[in-house]
Amino acid sequence: MEQQRQQPMTILVVAAHPDDIEFSLAGAVARWTDEGHQVVYCLVTDGAAGSNEPGADVHALAATRRQEQLEAAALVGVHEVRFLGYADGTLQPTLELRRELTRLIRELRPQRVVCQDPTMVFFGDTYVNHPDHRAAGEATLYAVFPSAETRPIFPELLAEGFEPHRVRELYLTFTPQPNLHVDITTTIDRKLAALLCHRSQIGPEVAEMVRGWDAEAGVAAGFAYAEPFRVLRLVDN
Repeated sequence: MEQQRQQPMTILVVAAHPDDIEFSLAGAVARWTDEGHQVVYCLVTDGAAGSNEPGADVHALAATRRQEQLEAAALVGVHEVRFLGYADGTLQPTLELRRELTRLIRELRPQRVVCQDPTMVFFGDTYVNHPDHRAAGEATLYAVFPSAETRPIFPELLAEGFEPHRVRELYLTFTPQPNLHVDITTTIDRKLAALLCHRSQIGPEVAEMVRGWDAEAGVAAGFAYAEPFRVLRLVDN
């Protein structure tokens, strides 16, 4: 179980697509903002591959998904969302992306960074993890360490005024090896409301599916509803 921190901190959440956060950790985000922490979202891709319809206007869809993400974030107390605008569906963990994320970490100086677990390839026997999830997770992982805290890496960021920063905690979501469950019993309804903001992608039936996932995760930890994470403590004190 997560211990509540007394001092407010900055938490950066990085995800590949609009709606990734709502599927996986918006309940925890609502708890963290309720506790007084500042949470900032970073969405790496534009979400424009979210339609398979012939002739779909991908530029209009990207704009729609951006607005849906802003609405979803606001429902759980997040008022700053960064959009990097990479192409949806073909994301790679490039040095360019790692540099952008390193710059963001050095700018915001978060104590905690949350990202998607880049080691997750298969989920059970029915789901292949989206490669964008893994690419965003890998780039974030290596932005946290070693890039954000190491002065000789990306020296151009020093010239821009972004000094090194050491992240204390790394939370991996959508992970096969969770070691912490966050109790979201009091925030599950806000999580599902945020999820349903993504009207271009899902219908009401998806909310009940996600509620079932979180109920199942809660069983292992003794909560009605929970979200699982793998947590790495990068700084001892």
